[in-house]
Amino acid sequence: MKQYILRRLLQMIPTLIGTTFIVYIIINMAPGSPLSHMIDPTITGEALARREEQLGLDRPLLQRYGTWLTEAAQGNLGYSTRYRGRLVTEIIQSRLLATVILTFSSIILSFILAVPIGVISATRQYSTLDYSVVVTAIAGVSVPVFFLGIVLIWAFAFQMGWFPVGGMVSAGVRHPTILAWAADVGKHLVLPLLTLTAANTARFVRFTRSSMLEVIRQDYVRTARAKGLSERVVIYRHALRNALLPVVTILGLSLPFLFSGAIITEAVFAWPGMGTILIESVSQRDYGLLMGINVFLAVLVILGNLLADIFYSVVDPRIRYD
Repeated sequence: MKQYILRRLLQMIPTLIGTTFIVYIIINMAPGSPLSHMIDPTITGEALARREEQLGLDRPLLQRYGTWLTEAAQGNLGYSTRYRGRLVTEIIQSRLLATVILTFSSIILSFILAVPIGVISATRQYSTLDYSVVVTAIAGVSVPVFFLGIVLIWAFAFQMGWFPVGGMVSAGVRHPTILAWAADVGKHLVLPLLTLTAANTARFVRFTRSSMLEVIRQDYVRTARAKGLSERVVIYRHALRNALLPVVTILGLSLPFLFSGAIITEAVFAWPGMGTILIESVSQRDYGLLMGINVFLAVLVILGNLLADIFYSVVDPRIRYD
């Protein structure tokens, strides 16, 4: 297993280089320039040329990418034009905690809810409960995230006043202890967490149900029943472990999707995470910040695949990586 993980980590290097190259080319192919949001409309052509030279925008595209890649290899993902030259790594670090809290809470809650619901739905196929789960799952996948978020804000923030409208903490409030800060964050987290979890839970339920329906019809499940094992043991000890393999795949690949998919949720609830700065970097053509966020997401995609492979051997001990 250690050698397998090491090989996969080494494979990350060419994958990341290819990904960053494609992203860098696409970003620079878009019309406009980062200077369009930084300069005075009355600036002279000479001053604009000097500013482009200072930022290195006058150099050939491949040369600029080579410079960026050299710096990135040393841990410097560049500087943000939107945030007046701040290091991209500092900006990402300042927003990472908020996104991690939201996304990982959503992953854990979605998995805890989806697996038992999917199993129960599959074992009671064509029942009223099964139809209700299927309809609810389809609705959860179909409803737009921004619409669900607005509805939750209207219902639970404006009408009932149970939760704050947005943000991560209460403005102007000092928290004397970590517990007080965590309680405030938890109160602000409820609505964005429900919004992000709804679609994810619905998606996981559908995969769990379909996988369980396929597994419980196989011969070894009928053999386990013929041996006199209880239905609970047959379903949860024998069938579920094999049925979880496709779900684990989706779960691993959902890690980068949640970080990028939380953009809309963060925008609706003014949650100060990476989604907010990604929107800002796109609108302001902040090349450095865009590249930094894309590198971060590319790493998550690779690590998500690696974690899925590792979880395979945990769920099914027969799987070995030599």
